[in-house]
Amino acid sequence: MQETLRRMQKKRAAGEGGFTLVELLVVVVIIGVLVAIAVPMYLNYRKGAANKSAESDVRAAVSAVEQFYTENGNKYPDDVVTPGAVGVKVTFKLGAATDGQQVATLSPGNTLVYKQLTTGTYRICGMNEDGKVVYKYESAVGGSVKKTSDANLGDCIGAAAPA
Repeated sequence: MQETLRRMQKKRAAGEGGFTLVELLVVVVIIGVLVAIAVPMYLNYRKGAANKSAESDVRAAVSAVEQFYTENGNKYPDDVVTPGAVGVKVTFKLGAATDGQQVATLSPGNTLVYKQLTTGTYRICGMNEDGKVVYKYESAVGGSVKKTSDANLGDCIGAAAPA
């Protein structure tokens, strides 16, 4: 046993320590496999978070519309299109400054459209910057904000796509 230990110490002292090329290649391959698994999962998490932020922004806009309605003599605001700006928070403003203006802050890159449908009903649609998922709230139906099969915000509100 002591002889084996002496041989190992001599090898280290002689500079024969280190990793072989095969060992290094195995480590690189393992790291590559881990990265190949992790990156797509990370991108899916980011996409899901962006969709949830768009859904949350629609909910915030519903609250702002209802508060506007309450504070302005049971009158809904005029139609609003709020384009998203990448990396910048945008405000969703309802009504003129002379009215009891209501504001909902949008997450960066999200776009919202508010449209009156008939007297006493409205629809709010929102999406994030990738534009693949549209969320809709319709006051006539009530309930929660729902994912829709509409291709874009124009389809959602029943008009030409917003500029």
